[in-house]
Amino acid sequence: MKNHDLDDKASVAIESAGPVNETRRLLVLAGLAATATAALPAIPMAVAAQKEYPPTMRNQDMQTVKLQDGAEIFYKDWGTGQPIVFHHGWPLSSDDWDAQLLFFLAHGYRVIAHDRRGHGRSSQTATGNDMDTYAADVAALTEKLNLRDAIHVGHSTGGGEAARYVAKHGAGRVAKLVLIGAVPPQMLKTANNPGGIPRDTFDGLRKELASSRAGFYWNFPIPFYGFNRAGATLSEPIRMNWWRQGMMGGAKAQYDCIEAFSETDFTDDLRKVTVPTLVMHGDDDQIVPIANSALISAELLPNATLKTYKGYPHGMCTTHADQINRDLLAFIRGV
Repeated sequence: MKNHDLDDKASVAIESAGPVNETRRLLVLAGLAATATAALPAIPMAVAAQKEYPPTMRNQDMQTVKLQDGAEIFYKDWGTGQPIVFHHGWPLSSDDWDAQLLFFLAHGYRVIAHDRRGHGRSSQTATGNDMDTYAADVAALTEKLNLRDAIHVGHSTGGGEAARYVAKHGAGRVAKLVLIGAVPPQMLKTANNPGGIPRDTFDGLRKELASSRAGFYWNFPIPFYGFNRAGATLSEPIRMNWWRQGMMGGAKAQYDCIEAFSETDFTDDLRKVTVPTLVMHGDDDQIVPIANSALISAELLPNATLKTYKGYPHGMCTTHADQINRDLLAFIRGV
């Protein structure tokens, strides 16, 4: 490593110069820093093979959008190029997309991810924790950022949010949609959805959250990532990161969101989505079973491609990020 050599030369240059003023000292350091930078190997950044997108003028310090009801939605907005908007699952935050944000940023895309109201760093709202409001919040964000020709990628609850946004607000703004381990068309067992999950299951989630949220969230990542399967290795860092994100949000909003993700019927939303849609789902998803979600959604969507993954869990964007990222990139590029 030559950085240490450059630091030593900087000290010698400054000391040998005698009593120099602060401006001269800074100029010497700046010159040596430029030399060091030039000597570093170039890091290639793949550029998306697509039409040109002009640089977007935006305040890089702006991290929230304020909504009509006073709530503030935290978001990340990195890079330039065609925008990709990521919608996270319950009870997590935009941090759950780290592996995807960095991957697509390196491939020349503009990546945007927000914390749903009541989650992460967004306002811990007592009201408005429903799919219609979630979709309206996304509409406010995309309008503020003036997003056009965007790809929306939703995981789990975020898949429901993304589907409703595209169906109700996405006209003229959306190029493609991706649903990953997503809750549509409906999770709850009803007369019209006999293959759904009984209400008792979701009542149990609410009971556990209310009685011991920290303990509940400590255990939930085990089936979420398939760590309870034979031969699986429990990753404590992944588990702790899931717990960290869950505990950042508001208990009331997360409690309400259980009803939002389990009881909302997205059937009509899916039928209205005409943009190309990729439905991705692991066949060992223990949180959102594939038979009553992806397999039906792919039939309801007018322009869908279904891709299933043998043995993959609900949290496959983390446990199998390399494969998921490759397949997402191929779909986005139209390969």
